[in-house]
Amino acid sequence: MAEAFPDRLSVNPNSPHYNADILQRDVGIRFNGKEKTNVEEYCISEGWIRVEAGKAKDRHGNPLTIKLTGKVEPYFKDQKAE
Repeated sequence: MAEAFPDRLSVNPNSPHYNADILQRDVGIRFNGKEKTNVEEYCISEGWIRVEAGKAKDRHGNPLTIKLTGKVEPYFKDQKAE
Protein backbone atom coordinates (compact mmCIF):
# COMPACT_ATOMS: atom_id res chain seq x y z
CA MET A 1 0.00 0.00 0.00
CA ALA A 2 1.20 3.50 -0.76
CA GLU A 3 2.25 5.54 2.25
CA ALA A 4 0.87 8.76 0.74
CA PHE A 5 -2.52 10.05 1.79
CA PRO A 6 -5.09 11.21 -0.74
CA ASP A 7 -5.73 14.96 -0.85
CA ARG A 8 -9.25 14.36 0.43
CA LEU A 9 -10.55 11.51 2.59
CA SER A 10 -13.91 10.79 4.22
CA VAL A 11 -15.03 8.18 6.76
CA ASN A 12 -18.56 8.10 5.27
CA PRO A 13 -18.94 5.04 2.95
CA ASN A 14 -21.46 6.96 0.81
CA SER A 15 -18.91 9.67 -0.01
CA PRO A 16 -16.91 9.59 -3.28
CA HIS A 17 -13.82 10.38 -1.14
CA TYR A 18 -14.14 7.22 0.98
CA ASN A 19 -11.12 4.86 0.80
CA ALA A 20 -11.51 1.63 2.79
CA ASP A 21 -7.90 0.52 2.19
CA ILE A 22 -6.44 3.57 3.91
CA LEU A 23 -9.06 3.62 6.68
CA GLN A 24 -8.24 0.01 7.63
CA ARG A 25 -5.08 1.38 9.17
CA ASP A 26 -5.39 3.65 12.20
CA VAL A 27 -5.40 7.17 10.68
CA GLY A 28 -4.84 10.21 12.86
CA ILE A 29 -5.31 13.89 12.03
CA ARG A 30 -3.32 16.80 13.42
CA PHE A 31 -5.20 20.05 12.90
CA ASN A 32 -3.25 23.25 13.62
CA GLY A 33 -0.78 21.14 15.62
CA LYS A 34 -3.38 19.42 17.83
CA GLU A 35 -4.68 15.88 17.42
CA LYS A 36 -8.37 15.64 16.49
CA THR A 37 -10.32 12.42 17.01
CA ASN A 38 -13.74 13.40 15.64
CA VAL A 39 -12.86 14.23 12.01
CA GLU A 40 -15.44 13.11 9.43
CA GLU A 41 -13.61 14.38 6.32
CA TYR A 42 -10.50 16.38 5.46
CA CYS A 43 -8.89 18.16 2.51
CA ILE A 44 -5.15 18.85 2.66
CA SER A 45 -4.84 21.23 -0.33
CA GLU A 46 -7.76 23.44 0.74
CA GLY A 47 -6.81 23.22 4.45
CA TRP A 48 -10.06 22.17 6.12
CA ILE A 49 -11.65 19.41 8.18
CA ARG A 50 -15.29 18.55 8.88
CA VAL A 51 -16.27 17.58 12.43
CA GLU A 52 -19.62 16.64 13.96
CA ALA A 53 -21.64 19.53 15.37
CA GLY A 54 -22.80 17.98 18.61
CA LYS A 55 -25.61 15.42 18.44
CA ALA A 56 -27.61 17.25 15.75
CA LYS A 57 -28.79 15.20 12.76
CA ASP A 58 -29.99 16.18 9.30
CA ARG A 59 -33.28 14.97 7.84
CA HIS A 60 -31.62 11.76 6.61
CA GLY A 61 -30.24 10.87 10.04
CA ASN A 62 -26.64 11.82 9.24
CA PRO A 63 -24.70 13.94 11.73
CA LEU A 64 -24.49 17.65 10.97
CA THR A 65 -20.92 18.79 10.41
CA ILE A 66 -19.06 22.08 10.52
CA LYS A 67 -16.02 23.00 8.47
CA LEU A 68 -12.91 24.25 10.27
CA THR A 69 -10.02 25.78 8.32
CA GLY A 70 -6.34 25.44 9.17
CA LYS A 71 -3.30 23.22 8.65
CA VAL A 72 -4.24 19.54 8.14
CA GLU A 73 -1.66 16.77 8.75
CA PRO A 74 -2.86 13.16 8.37
CA TYR A 75 -0.66 10.33 9.69
CA PHE A 76 -0.79 6.63 10.44
CA LYS A 77 -0.88 6.00 14.19
CA ASP A 78 0.89 2.65 13.80
CA GLN A 79 3.88 4.34 12.12
CA LYS A 80 6.76 5.25 14.41
CA ALA A 81 7.45 8.97 14.80
CA GLU A 82 10.74 10.08 13.33
